[in-house]
Amino acid sequence: MSDLDGKIALVTGASGGIGLSIATLLHSAGAKVVITGRRESEIRSAAETLGDGALGIAGDVADVSHHETLAREMQSRFGGLDIYVANAGINSIAQSREVAPETYDALFNTNARGVFFGVQKLGPVIRNGGAIVIVGSIAGSKPLDGHAVYAGTKAAVGAFVRNWALEFKARGIRVNVLSPGPTETAIIHNQGVPPERMDEFKSAVAAAIPLGRMAQPEEIARAALFLASDASSFVTGVNLMVDGGMALL
Repeated sequence: MSDLDGKIALVTGASGGIGLSIATLLHSAGAKVVITGRRESEIRSAAETLGDGALGIAGDVADVSHHETLAREMQSRFGGLDIYVANAGINSIAQSREVAPETYDALFNTNARGVFFGVQKLGPVIRNGGAIVIVGSIAGSKPLDGHAVYAGTKAAVGAFVRNWALEFKARGIRVNVLSPGPTETAIIHNQGVPPERMDEFKSAVAAAIPLGRMAQPEEIARAALFLASDASSFVTGVNLMVDGGMALL
């Protein structure tokens, strides 16, 4: 089901959290993994953690030239790419009246522009029969307090994917969205919640999820592996919610 021997996988935003968990699982399934992130020291350390020939390339997904560099590297080093996981993303929680233009631009540049031009530039080097997995969010379809701009970026990539599923059909490349719910990563601690209220915050989030807890990064990674592997060989253009049922409420 998850045999990726001989496959080349690229995961963006993989210096930690969900991205690194996805890269780790793809690597353990046999893929040769390339990871990217904005901070060179962190992406180098993550690649060393993966080991066995994993490659780390620093860069910002909001910069189109970064994707052009990645495409050249994939072609020259490996002759192409089989799995592209666009995971890099940022968030800033605020009511719409409080959102500054630079915050709006930063979210759309990373979360939407970064995804769009990543697929545009890397698409030509993805081998026929490959897989593209875009990491979205349940916020793209479920209203969450203070998430209007973030939700807009994730709704945008959902629309991209539905179009790309058709654009890539002649090459047999499957394109899907993976939409996690709240997940236990370091990002949880960067949402402006005071440390003394973090346990209260986590409890409130867990109470809004039918399964009664947040996801672990490894659980999101297993869903990404499904979409990247032949286990989902007849799946394209879908939005797979991995949210403990949160979108139902």
